[in-house]
Amino acid sequence: MRNHPAAFLSLLLACTQPLFASDAALVTTTRQITFGPQHHFFGYIGHVRTIPWNQSGRYLVALQTEFQERMPRPGEAADIVLLDTQKNFAPRVVAQTRAWNFQQGTMLYWNPAAPETQFFFNDRDPKTHEVFCVLFDISRGTNGQRVAEYRYADTPVGNSGVAQNGGWFCAINYARLARLRPVTGYPGAHDWTRGVKHPKDDGIFKVNVATKEKQLLVSFQQLADALRATHPDVDKKELFINHTLWNRDNDRIYFYVRGDFDVPGQRLNVPFTIHPDGSGMRPLAQFIGGHPEWEFGHRMIGAFETNQIIYDTDQQKIVGTIGDATIIPKPGGDVALSPNGKWFVNGHGDRGTNYYTVLQHPSGDWVRTPGLGQGGYTSGELRIDPGPLWNRDSTQLLVPGMAADGTRQLFVISIKSAFK
Repeated sequence: MRNHPAAFLSLLLACTQPLFASDAALVTTTRQITFGPQHHFFGYIGHVRTIPWNQSGRYLVALQTEFQERMPRPGEAADIVLLDTQKNFAPRVVAQTRAWNFQQGTMLYWNPAAPETQFFFNDRDPKTHEVFCVLFDISRGTNGQRVAEYRYADTPVGNSGVAQNGGWFCAINYARLARLRPVTGYPGAHDWTRGVKHPKDDGIFKVNVATKEKQLLVSFQQLADALRATHPDVDKKELFINHTLWNRDNDRIYFYVRGDFDVPGQRLNVPFTIHPDGSGMRPLAQFIGGHPEWEFGHRMIGAFETNQIIYDTDQQKIVGTIGDATIIPKPGGDVALSPNGKWFVNGHGDRGTNYYTVLQHPSGDWVRTPGLGQGGYTSGELRIDPGPLWNRDSTQLLVPGMAADGTRQLFVISIKSAFK
């Protein structure tokens, strides 16, 4: 395991006394960085070091669209833009994608092997509607260019999570998601599994970035077999997968297996871990809710009942809690641990407004930011989730919100502390 601050557990007992935004030890400021009439958003959460800034911090990558009031139609493109911090975050269009949505964007990730100039995004063929992943380099040509495309005619999948130390990414069937969980899928994409509840040729794939070799880590058929004893109704459900999250050491992947997700009383929602070679797959003994985040080693940060908890996936038990209900009123919100491991953020919505609670290690100080409006997009396929994303210095957060003119825009929250 790489060197890192003492496990975040030492923060837990420190975070029991309420410290508010007025506390001199911790201050935040919020700045709007994109403006209408076009809409701008990133579309995902900053867990597993999903960072919008490139290595030097000069550019942020984001999406730009002409509309926000509906899901994209099949093949409808969004602009991929670079926001230049040296030019007041002026947007520059460098590419387009036909595989995107408002909740997860197009799965933008800077390439850990070349984080200054290369990023991944998903796209689809305009004729076949087959989804694929793209590696784009902003230093090539006049305005950047695609340096690799990961196309698989037998299983057209898109990136669902890049290994934190690089070299690989997980890939899933976003066309299947468009049918079974539309908020996370790409409408009208080609789905080779339509009508098959537990396909043996679909599940979680692992793709080698350099060689483009694709491996099926686990199939839906295998997952159904693993669930049948504890969930005998699995044979009635079409399964799908969300949130394939690599840990900081690249030796574990966490994911959710789901079915009938939007059917009251019928939801199947089981978290699993698996080793990147396909071995060691098992469901978690305890359900961990919300949008979990890897801490260090094999420990997850997530939600259990009313608590923000840390769960050891090897020991299969809860090993600590972060804060309390005063500090984190909705532990099932969007959470992210900073790149340096010294800061934790929980974003949650409350009556049409997103708030961010930021905690620091080792001081135990915490602060809740002023709210950013969701503009009525509080649920459904168009919702503005909190989705906080850290910068590489662990000093700022990129977050979405509704601007005064009614457009969907991006904001930067800066955090200052007396502790370094």
